[in-house]
Amino acid sequence: MDYRRRDFMKVAGLGGVVFASGLPGCASFGRQGSAQSDFFFVQLSDVHWGYSNAKVNPEAKGTLRKAVAAVNSLEEKPDFVVFTGDLTQSTDDPKLRRQRLAEFREQAAELKVPKVYFFAGEHDASLDRGEAYQEVIGGPLYYTFDHKGVHFIVLDNTSDPAPILGEKQIDWLKAGLGGRKPDEPIVVLTHRPLFPLVPQWDWATRDGDAAVAALMPYKNVTVFYGHIHNEHHHYTGHIEHHAAKAVMFPLSPAGTAPQKTQLPWDPARPYAGLGFRSVRASATSAEPKVREFPLG
Repeated sequence: MDYRRRDFMKVAGLGGVVFASGLPGCASFGRQGSAQSDFFFVQLSDVHWGYSNAKVNPEAKGTLRKAVAAVNSLEEKPDFVVFTGDLTQSTDDPKLRRQRLAEFREQAAELKVPKVYFFAGEHDASLDRGEAYQEVIGGPLYYTFDHKGVHFIVLDNTSDPAPILGEKQIDWLKAGLGGRKPDEPIVVLTHRPLFPLVPQWDWATRDGDAAVAALMPYKNVTVFYGHIHNEHHHYTGHIEHHAAKAVMFPLSPAGTAPQKTQLPWDPARPYAGLGFRSVRASATSAEPKVREFPLG
C-alpha cells in the first residue's frame, strides 16, 4: 500500500491520537517478531496556559480542562499523552513563568493515562534557555524513549533564543541514530517544524535540514510537531511531517494571510478549530475513517 494513502493516525483537532499500526514501518516491523504491538497516543500542543485575550478565546481558563476531560472520556484509553510545547504563555516575569508552569502541571496531572511526556516550546523556554521549565516540569530539554518497538526522539528547537537545534544536539541525534536498524519505526517529536514552512512567521528551524538529513537514511520516520496552531502535512522525501492544532487558539493557516494572525473567537462556532478529529489506523484500508469530536 502507498504509505501516502495509509490511515496512519487518529488525529485530534487539539492534538493527535496516533495509532502505531499505521505509522510507517510498524505493521511489517511487528511481524518480524519485535515487541511492537498496536497502540495509540495522544498529542496535545500549544496550551498557552496564562493566555488572556477574550476576543480570541473568552474561555481561556477552561480550555485546558476541557481538553483533559475530552482525552479522559475516550472510550479506548491511550498508552500515553505527549504535550508538544508552548505549555504556557510567555511572560517576562520569572516568578509568573514558574507559577504558570506549575498551574499547567497540576491540570495535566488530571489526565487518566499511564504516562505523560512533556517538552518545552519557545513560550516556555526561550527567555531563560529552559531554566524555569526544567525547574518546574523537570527532565531534559531533549531525550529519547522507546515504546512497543517504536523509537521516539524528542528534539528541542525552542530553548535557544534563535529557532535552532544547535550543533551539540544534532551531534547527539546522529550518535543516537547510529545503532538503529534502517527499517525501525522512528517518531520525532518537536515544537517548531524542521522544514521551512513559513520562515518569516518563525515557522521553521534554521538548522532543521541537518536533522532531516540525519534521519533520511531511515525508512520509517514520522515527525509530529506543533507551533503553527493548524493541521498541516508535509513530506521531505519519504519522511512525513504532521502538525497539530492548538489547544488555546488557532492561527491563520500558511498562505491565507499576509501576516500571522490569531483568529478571533466566533460565538456562533465556539471552539472552532479545536476538538477531536479521528483517523483510525489500518494496515488494510486505503481510505481514512474520519470522525470529528468538537470541544464545544
